[in-house]
Amino acid sequence: MEWLLLARLLWSLLFLCADLTEGVTITSTEQTMVTKALGEKVTLLCQYTLAAGDEGLLDIEWVVLEPKKEQPVIMYSQNTVYDKYHMAGRVQFVNQNPADGDASIDILNLQPADSGTYQCKVKKAPDMQTHRVQLSVYEKPQKTKCYVEGSQEIGTDVTLKCKSQGGTPLISYHWGKMGKEGLPDRSSLNSDTGDLLIKNASRASSGTYKCVASNRVGADECSLVLNVTPPVNRAGTIAGAVIGTLLGLCLLAFIIFCCCKKQREKKYEKEVHHDIREDVPPPKSRGSTARSYIGSNRSSLGSMSPSNMDGYAKTQYNKVPSEDFERTSPQNPNFQPPKYGHASRMGDITVV
Repeated sequence: MEWLLLARLLWSLLFLCADLTEGVTITSTEQTMVTKALGEKVTLLCQYTLAAGDEGLLDIEWVVLEPKKEQPVIMYSQNTVYDKYHMAGRVQFVNQNPADGDASIDILNLQPADSGTYQCKVKKAPDMQTHRVQLSVYEKPQKTKCYVEGSQEIGTDVTLKCKSQGGTPLISYHWGKMGKEGLPDRSSLNSDTGDLLIKNASRASSGTYKCVASNRVGADECSLVLNVTPPVNRAGTIAGAVIGTLLGLCLLAFIIFCCCKKQREKKYEKEVHHDIREDVPPPKSRGSTARSYIGSNRSSLGSMSPSNMDGYAKTQYNKVPSEDFERTSPQNPNFQPPKYGHASRMGDITVV
């Protein structure tokens, strides 16, 4: 019995020594991957215990592991917190005193650039332990729009479209029909593109449809109303289009005719105005002036008395232009001007 008791005592001492030499231990190792939405808050866990034999200074360090270096996030050393790094103002320790065994941190207002591998390092000489957490920051789907592509007529294939304007891939789309009927039997869904194809649509296909776009951090939705109608009378539509086109051409031809007619009228008015100016008589020539001059003198002879007839004949004919006079005078060089005798009455001329 004494040997049995001694063996148990030795085993207890061995386990006690193992506990004393274990040193720093991080206990929150279950958190290895975290996915959060843009703008949210995340808590990265790093809880630990210290061995009784560790008497050195306690240092806590959070870093982001990058391909070529470690980028500091927040630190604790010698009872002081250092947080003036690239996340300044958005990161803090959960416990105001990280030395109490909780080195977990909160990151506020997450951004896509915050995605990465974070490492918590707890060191107290002579021991040190690390723990890594993978953080992924996603953007929720947003501004999702629903619309119909193709004709909404009976017997045609109709495609319902659903697309989000924002959101981190991969985004999955799901369509549903409001009410108890569910999606039509002849419909097929592509969850990657958001297309719902309804083949050979009928009146039963009409109704309100809702689309939900979702990814790992959130969802967004939209809806539309599908109204399947009988085919349109295409012959009447074509006839109406032809008639409308002909009327339009007739109206255009009438406008062109009116414009041309107006142009011709303006051109005619200009030509008439020009012809009137050409009809104005030209200035009298020198010969016509001489003839009119002689005629006026002959008409004035009847009012003259016989006493001054001789002097008038001599002086007045000398004023007639020589050119005209030579053309009207006789060719006989022996021609003598006639002599005038006395008249019995005023105004009568008697040739002697």
